Amino acid sequence: MDSADSSDESDPSGATLSYRNILEREMENALREMDRPLSGLFLSGVSAGLNLSFGALFMALVLTLSGGFDSALVRQTALAAASSVAFLFVVVGQTELFTAHSTLGVLPVLDGRSSTRDLGRLWAVTYASNLVGCAVFSVLLAGVVASRDVVSATAFGTLAGALVPLSWWAILLSGVLAGWLMGLVTWLSAASRDTIGRAAFVLLGTGAIGFGPFHHSILGTTEVLTALLLGQGITAGGFGHFLLWTTLGNVVGGTVFVGLLNYGHVALVGRDVDLEPEEEA
Repeated sequence: MDSADSSDESDPSGATLSYRNILEREMENALREMDRPLSGLFLSGVSAGLNLSFGALFMALVLTLSGGFDSALVRQTALAAASSVAFLFVVVGQTELFTAHSTLGVLPVLDGRSSTRDLGRLWAVTYASNLVGCAVFSVLLAGVVASRDVVSATAFGTLAGALVPLSWWAILLSGVLAGWLMGLVTWLSAASRDTIGRAAFVLLGTGAIGFGPFHHSILGTTEVLTALLLGQGITAGGFGHFLLWTTLGNVVGGTVFVGLLNYGHVALVGRDVDLEPEEEA
């Protein structure tokens, strides 16, 4: 996810960017990633998968060190805060996250600036590389759990247990909400003028994903795969069930509820419409 760099379209007065300017920033970022060499895009995606996986570790540490929570509200708030820090690593670090491109990548396709083939390439590379990063981190976590008394294996079982043993439609709908929230994070990050503002949007938006907890295909992969490796009652079939419906839900949430709707209410009203308030004479 690229940062929202300052451009000539920015309003020097400090007012909020117009919808059109935000859309342009999003499309420019997506086109930039589509033009990157496969090797660079893949390595960036692996880095995103690794960095986001810290969220699973942080949540497991919270469950391990807390000794239990008397309130479900306090428990979910603590887990949400722990997971959102890892999303901050990814967004501010500008590595490529698949669930961000579920929204970002579709915009230039809708605008006719890139093809569905370009979008498929972007999605395939970021998705595969994110999962590689998650898998590597899961193996490291399994080794840490086995060698050090820092985080308990049952903590990962608890995390995975909130994601896996659900019906396909429940996982799909939860994934839609997570993809929707992640799409909002990318949109609001593009609207932000500074790192502090972007960080606030990331923490709020992704914290809502962890608070649910809603199904996020990349972060959830590390949680579920680590529980599988540690023998916490998760099967390979259960992992596949989780990954399939979560991924589909994330794509629908980010593409339809953020990408299509935001593009529609900005671009389809006409290119000559100025959505910013007119200056007083």
